[in-house]
Amino acid sequence: MSEVATRKPLLEARGIVKIHGSGSLANKVLKGIDVSLLPGELTLLMGPSGSGKTTLLSIMGCLMTPTEGDLTVAGEKGIGLSPEALADIRRRHIGFVFQSYNLFPTMNVLDNVLLAMDVRRTRAVDPVEMASKALIEVGLAHRIKAFPSKLSGGEKQRVAIARALAGSPSVVLADEPTAALDTENGKAVMALLSKVGQDPTRAVLAVTHDHRMLPYADRIIKIEDGLIHSDERPKEAKKPDGPDSVVTQQQGSAKQPGFGYRIRVKQNA
Repeated sequence: MSEVATRKPLLEARGIVKIHGSGSLANKVLKGIDVSLLPGELTLLMGPSGSGKTTLLSIMGCLMTPTEGDLTVAGEKGIGLSPEALADIRRRHIGFVFQSYNLFPTMNVLDNVLLAMDVRRTRAVDPVEMASKALIEVGLAHRIKAFPSKLSGGEKQRVAIARALAGSPSVVLADEPTAALDTENGKAVMALLSKVGQDPTRAVLAVTHDHRMLPYADRIIKIEDGLIHSDERPKEAKKPDGPDSVVTQQQGSAKQPGFGYRIRVKQNA
């Protein structure tokens, strides 16, 4: 049995269908999506505009409910719950990173993380220590008292990632985390997300159009027209000092799982 097959998913989405509107105006955005996020991985979700990737991210993050399907986050059901119960799952198990940093300009870096912890009702014996540890993890120990106006774009995104990590969520979901960054800052954030994804207790998913992120990914899922088009695992993830080519290895065929056969999943509507 492959090492991948032995890991228990931290998030499972099965048969996810999302329909916007009704009757003649109904638009089937997602058409039966199956996705599992495994611990210790950075997964990229890629696809053209209108492919359904942002809708899928919202459902996986318990921000939106599907029309059909099942969702489990850290062993807890995420379907058929009240808005309050969904919010509780988000607070305890999911950290979000967005393209816009959403930092409060009148608060320093530490206070921005502490505020996010307060909103999420994160319990800690010493909240300042927990927030400080999150900032150390993203390499901002030296900027802990700085205000957002004094930070670069990359540093602001690092604060946003620290905010997502405070409270130790099982799943980190990032929506276009490098889209607003230049190459240097983008690479720094990509390397950080890759490092965060190596935590064996955490799964990281990033929705992106940014092909600069490809070398950092452990897994690449491509979605088109509301269907999973391909699900690939780079055999050798290209890091900043790595080779220029990436050899991909698939999860396997239905008959021989985990033996590196290429799969392309064509799901029926």
